[in-house]
Amino acid sequence: MSSFQTWLDRIAPQGYGRRQPLVLINGLAEQAESWYRNRRFWSRFFDVHTPNILAYEGEVLHRRIRDGLPITIDFLVEQLHAYLDQFVQTPPYHLVASSLGGKVAVEFATRYPELVSRVVLICPSGMGDEEKLPFMEGVRHNDMPAVVKGVFYKRQHIDRGMVEYYQSRFPNRRWKTGLLRTIRGTMEHTVRSKLKHLQSPTLLIAAQEDKIVDPETAEIAARELPQGHFLMIPKCGHAPQIEKAWMINRLVVHFLTDAQPTSQPHWTQLIFKNPTRATT
Repeated sequence: MSSFQTWLDRIAPQGYGRRQPLVLINGLAEQAESWYRNRRFWSRFFDVHTPNILAYEGEVLHRRIRDGLPITIDFLVEQLHAYLDQFVQTPPYHLVASSLGGKVAVEFATRYPELVSRVVLICPSGMGDEEKLPFMEGVRHNDMPAVVKGVFYKRQHIDRGMVEYYQSRFPNRRWKTGLLRTIRGTMEHTVRSKLKHLQSPTLLIAAQEDKIVDPETAEIAARELPQGHFLMIPKCGHAPQIEKAWMINRLVVHFLTDAQPTSQPHWTQLIFKNPTRATT
């Protein structure tokens, strides 16, 4: 197919048909809107779903808190399963997860392997025995700059609307309680031992300047994946999907659609990729 037709296919409305489902699992950023630099692009290629399984002001979390129950990874995995089972119902699913969402994705993929096609983990937590959360003091003291500094390599990559949203949430006691209880219930959960059981082709992306999860630990952990691929991104913090959106958007499409995916495809493989229908 000509290059012109390739570009036309990517911007023109597609005909009737179903695309492969792609499920985005965010981390402690909470909102599905945290994929604001990715979702539109990926929607050209996939049927994109962003289940909001973390809502710090939501009644589901606070009902558990009132009942004295922890907010655990197992709980979040079952919330994700319930969402897909009841409201999507088109497996197998591609999973793209960041940070805390990586723990959920790995547990889900090993617990329900028949429901998962391919997996992309972006700076996933739970790869080692220790989590570093330098932004916690910022959360406790309503210090948004401290939170941003802990997540991003270059602050200018963060959207002003995101800053304003979290500045408005920090004084909210209900929201902050939901956040802190989630951190308390999920922080010690590791998935390192589960990686060898993850049978789906998996791309693990780490960032060299990540201050939250150790990139070297992630690189070592990736070697345990049976069908694993690894990529280290230089000059990037904990959110490559925001800081390096152009590359991440195209790399994810390549990895989820190519017959022989790689963590370092040729630039032509990233640019000239047509939207496709779902395959099984």
